[in-house]
Amino acid sequence: MSESRMLRLGAFMRPISIHTAAWRYPGGTPDANFNWPLIKRLTQKLEHGKFDAFFMADHLAVPNMPTDALKRSATVTSFAPMTLLPALAAVTERIGLIATMSTTYNAPYHVARLFASLDHLSGGRAAWNIVTSTNPYEALNFGLKEHLEHDERYRRAREFYDVVTGLWDSWADDAFIRDVDSGVYSDPAKLHVLDHQGKYFSARGPLNVARPVQGWPVIVQAGQSDAGRQLAGETAEMVFSGVSDIATAQRVYADIKARAQAVGRNPDHIVIMPGAFVVVGDTAAEARAKKTRLDSLVHPDSGLGTLSVQLGVDASKFDLDGPLPDDLPPTNASHTSRQKLVDMARNDKLTVRQLAQYVGGAFGTLEMIGTAAMIADQMQAWLESRACDGFNVMFPYLPGGLDDFVDQVVPELQRRGLFRRDYEGTTLREHLGLPRPANRFF
Repeated sequence: MSESRMLRLGAFMRPISIHTAAWRYPGGTPDANFNWPLIKRLTQKLEHGKFDAFFMADHLAVPNMPTDALKRSATVTSFAPMTLLPALAAVTERIGLIATMSTTYNAPYHVARLFASLDHLSGGRAAWNIVTSTNPYEALNFGLKEHLEHDERYRRAREFYDVVTGLWDSWADDAFIRDVDSGVYSDPAKLHVLDHQGKYFSARGPLNVARPVQGWPVIVQAGQSDAGRQLAGETAEMVFSGVSDIATAQRVYADIKARAQAVGRNPDHIVIMPGAFVVVGDTAAEARAKKTRLDSLVHPDSGLGTLSVQLGVDASKFDLDGPLPDDLPPTNASHTSRQKLVDMARNDKLTVRQLAQYVGGAFGTLEMIGTAAMIADQMQAWLESRACDGFNVMFPYLPGGLDDFVDQVVPELQRRGLFRRDYEGTTLREHLGLPRPANRFF
């Protein structure tokens, strides 16, 4: 297999595990989201396994779920990404560092400055995950009474991206002369004042940080709605998708690549990585037993809380042993996640209680449960059928679930020639085979 079709692997690390009961698993770490020594150790282990990137999701509010669920949630506290990732940059050398930062509740100049700084601090390993925010509580934390409408958030995000990338191009790569003898530090002819005036933002510029090592930090996007896919096609270089079957994955893969090509982009410069919840065992039975044990630790209140977040409505008020109501009220939550659950409830004739139990586990994501060879078989099938370019791996519990993957699955993928044995370069763009963007102004 050619290098261009080798798997890319990211690690979904906030929440440390996406499984609601991960913090309760025997041998797990209950305080993992806020445990710096553990996070440092895990990231170094991922780098040892040659992972492309550590990905830190983020939210600007506690989860919008009922109190009985909130008290059982391990995601109510975690580090701010742009505090944690610079610290991780200092204790790692090659692994990419991806942080979520919302376009709805931040200013473009602030985001541009933070990610440019992280890219310099890490030697070119930064990436920005563009999100539009779905939690209505975030609006209340930023002086608004309600969340912006779904498609309006994406229109705002598109302009936000233009401003941030324009600010990254404020300085030519060779703008800083630093001539000690003449006393000239920078060349004014190689400085561009953006002076952006748009519908949502105005930003004069220039950015007071030199152009990032990578030109631009890698652009990541995860929206799955039509508006989200269009934003991905126009802007993203890495896409985290939430598909759980190979046929849907192939359609999403082809759709996003086609949207990119339609706007004049090279579709090979977008890396599409579905989330994969992976449980490894020495035997298939052992792996299934781990998953069963993990699911058994999901408290019903916790499952209902997660379901409420995904549906954008308080699910605890429904008849728990009845079907999901047909007349769900409108919501500004993720349209794609909500529709997936509605379809699942209808097609599988699940009660609200059963749906909550399922969602309280791995959130309806792609699951890979088995031996290292079985998981490698599945990953290889997805890669070779153009369903993905790699996976954003979610671990069932920490540290054991991550150690199992790095120690067992990675060597199996390497043995098959599906995954690198060493990093291709020093920057995240080099790892992913992505070009360095030219400066649009110089």
